[in-house]
Amino acid sequence: MKAVVAETAIVYPGTVLGEGCRILDYAVVGKQPTLGPRSTTKQEDLPPLELGPGTIVSTGAIVFAGSRLGARVIVGDQACVRERCDVGEDVVIGRGALVENDTTIGALTKIQADAYITAYSTLEEHVFIAPRVITTNDNFMGRTEKRHSLRKGPTIKRGARVGAGAVLCPAVEIGEEAFVGAGAVVVNDVPPRVVVVGNPARALRDVPPEELLGSS
Repeated sequence: MKAVVAETAIVYPGTVLGEGCRILDYAVVGKQPTLGPRSTTKQEDLPPLELGPGTIVSTGAIVFAGSRLGARVIVGDQACVRERCDVGEDVVIGRGALVENDTTIGALTKIQADAYITAYSTLEEHVFIAPRVITTNDNFMGRTEKRHSLRKGPTIKRGARVGAGAVLCPAVEIGEEAFVGAGAVVVNDVPPRVVVVGNPARALRDVPPEELLGSS
């Protein structure tokens, strides 16, 4: 089955469309980034975008050059995936979500509407990101040269879940199958299989065994 590209979509030259891909109305795929004069990222020509078989880029979504999306990924309406991202199979990136550059997302992860995944983040397999989660990567908020070597987004381990509106501070690690409650502000690492809530986030209890992956 050939890829299907809407008449109003833009597919930049060299973009690799896997079998059965669908590029919907007004989507843009394979775009080279345009950087400001003060950007800390080097302006360079990136290799073509690669979209795996069955991947869908929905209406008004943008996926940049230099990234690779696996099979059966869904990029929701008006969502954006920046350059040098590696996205595994069967990932869902919800409406209006933004995945910044140099981010890795494991298979079967779900990122829901309007979530913000900052640059230099790692999300492993089976991660769940609820709507309007915010991740951060710069403790200095753009000031001092020291920040360049320390800039790092969160690492969210396999099966972890992050509730609606939670904020993850730079470089925190959310342990395997941990649960971050809605609205929590995570300033320290979260142990595996622990529920944390509040601002700053604190441990509440262990994740019940029946909620762990493979328990059913």
